[in-house]
Amino acid sequence: MTTEETENSGQIPTNLRLLLLLEEVAKVGVPVTPSVVNEVMGLPKPTIHRLFATAEAEGFLQRDIDGRSYSPGRRMRQLSINTLSSERVRTVRLAILKGLAVSVGETCNLAIPERDGMFYLDRVETHWPLRIQLPVGTQVPFHCTASGKMYLSSLRPDYLARFLKNYVLEKQTDKTITDPKLLHEELEITRERGYSTDNEEFMPGMTAIAVPILDNRGRLLSTLSIHAPEQRRHLPDLVEYLGLLQDAAVELAAIVGR
Repeated sequence: MTTEETENSGQIPTNLRLLLLLEEVAKVGVPVTPSVVNEVMGLPKPTIHRLFATAEAEGFLQRDIDGRSYSPGRRMRQLSINTLSSERVRTVRLAILKGLAVSVGETCNLAIPERDGMFYLDRVETHWPLRIQLPVGTQVPFHCTASGKMYLSSLRPDYLARFLKNYVLEKQTDKTITDPKLLHEELEITRERGYSTDNEEFMPGMTAIAVPILDNRGRLLSTLSIHAPEQRRHLPDLVEYLGLLQDAAVELAAIVGR
């Protein structure tokens, strides 16, 4: 019996239950309660709670601040990073990034959201001697980077409001937005126009622009950005490459979706 036939018959094999549970949590994309997940899985109540407890204990899920909901934990997030970094996917991904870097003439970055900031998953350097050093594995803040603001703009309004209420908007440069109301306005603009910017907000002398890479349900998977020293590229100069950036993002989304 196939997995689909098994699910349709209401009989989920024991060795598949935890995997399917994690899949459902990832699909929802926001903290979710066991009862909501069980509307799909249809398991006995003690069983679904035992599975959630096991996944939490092993670090694949973590409890949300309400004490009832769960979201991906450290090991599940690391699993997604390792999957996106698999050799087959990464080879094609780097080819697309290199093509973009050549066309733009600046460094291109791929970043994914982590709990405390954006994690640089891949990067292709420019050939210029003068460049910004942010290697793969670097974690940067949400509120003052192009990739981070792109991610924040994709959050549900209630989650964004909660974030802005509790997150410390640390001042990185004289241009960092540290007023929650002003940042909210900036994120609304970002959501409407479909791209984000960093005008020396994270690092003095650095400009950047980012676009989202979306899954087949229209949710943000990661961000694609280009950045450059301000003395070489002012922000309007980078915005001129928006079309190339968006085309590359569509190609990258197709790779992950296969």
